[in-house]
Amino acid sequence: MHEQETELTVMDPAEQAAAPAAEEPAVDAVAPAGETPAVEETVSRAAYDQLKTERDQLLDRIARLQAEFDNARKRAEREKAEFRDYAIGSVVEQFLPVVDNFELALKSQGTAEQLRHGVELIVKQMEEVLAKMQVTAIPTVGEAFDPRLHEALGSVERDDIPDQHVAEEIRRGYKIRERMLRPAMVRVAHNPKQVDE
Repeated sequence: MHEQETELTVMDPAEQAAAPAAEEPAVDAVAPAGETPAVEETVSRAAYDQLKTERDQLLDRIARLQAEFDNARKRAEREKAEFRDYAIGSVVEQFLPVVDNFELALKSQGTAEQLRHGVELIVKQMEEVLAKMQVTAIPTVGEAFDPRLHEALGSVERDDIPDQHVAEEIRRGYKIRERMLRPAMVRVAHNPKQVDE
C-alpha cells in the first residue's frame, strides 16, 4: 500500500489572518506585466520538523558560544587585573625600604650635614632599586642636545661647552631599557665663539 505524505502549506501570519476560514480556492489572477505571481510553497511535516530542530540546535549553539565568549572575556580581564596588581606589588615591595629610610630621616635629631648624608644614602638606595628594574637615567650635561631624549627649557650662553650641547640638567629623565619614561629637562648651551666661526 502506498503511504501518502501530508503536506502543510506555509503561510505568513498576515496571509493567515486575511484568508477566510472555509472558502473555495481562488481562481489564479493574471499578474500585471513585469511581476511574477506569488508562489505558495508546500513543505512536508517531516521536513518542517527537521528544519525546526536544526534551527533550535543552531540557536542553542549560538547562545552557548556567546556565553563562552563572555566568560573568556571576563576571565581575560580578571587575569589582566591580577597580573597588574602583582606587577605593582612587586615594584612597591622594592621601594618600601626606601620609604622606611625616609621616615627614619624625618625622625632623626641630627645636624643638617648628617641629614644631608642620610638623604644621599637614600637616593643611592633608590638608584639601586631602579637599576634592578633596568631603569636608567638619560645622560645630559656635556651631551649633544637630542630632542628625542631632552626637553629644552631655554638656552644659556657658555664658552666652555660646545654649541647645542646640554649645559644644565633641571630634571633628570629616565628610560626603561630602550623605552622612554620621561625626557630630561635641560638648558642648552649657546656658544657665540662657535657660531661666529
